[in-house]
Amino acid sequence: MQMTHTHMISNSTRRAGYGVLTAVFLAAAAYELATDGAGWWQFFVFGAGPDLALFLGIGKGLEKGQLHPRAVPVYNALHRYWGPAALALLSIVLPAGYLVGALAWATHISLDRCVGYRLRTRDGFQRP
Repeated sequence: MQMTHTHMISNSTRRAGYGVLTAVFLAAAAYELATDGAGWWQFFVFGAGPDLALFLGIGKGLEKGQLHPRAVPVYNALHRYWGPAALALLSIVLPAGYLVGALAWATHISLDRCVGYRLRTRDGFQRP
C-alpha cells in the first residue's frame, strides 16, 4: 500500500496531536503526584499495565510484529481511552482515589499512538 502525500500529513498531524495529549496527561499526573504525594505505585502499575497483554500474545509461529489472536481483545481493550476515563470517574468515589492511575494509563495510550503503535486487527497485526 502506497501512502499519498495527504495521508502522510494526516498521519503526522495525528501523531503530533497524540504527542500533545501525552504531555497534557503526563503534566496532570505529575501535578497530582506533587500535590497529593501518593499514587506513585499507581503511576507505574497503570502506566505499564496495558502492555501486559503483550505477554498473553506471545506464541510460536507468529510473524514479526504479530500478536497472538487470543490476546487481541485484551490488548485492544487496554489501549482504548474508555478504561482510563472510567477509572478517573471511579476515582471520585473510591477512598484511595485512582486519578494518578487513570492519568498514567491515558498517558500510556497516547504515547503509544504518538510513536505509531495502533490497535490490532483480529490476526494480531497493527491496524493500518
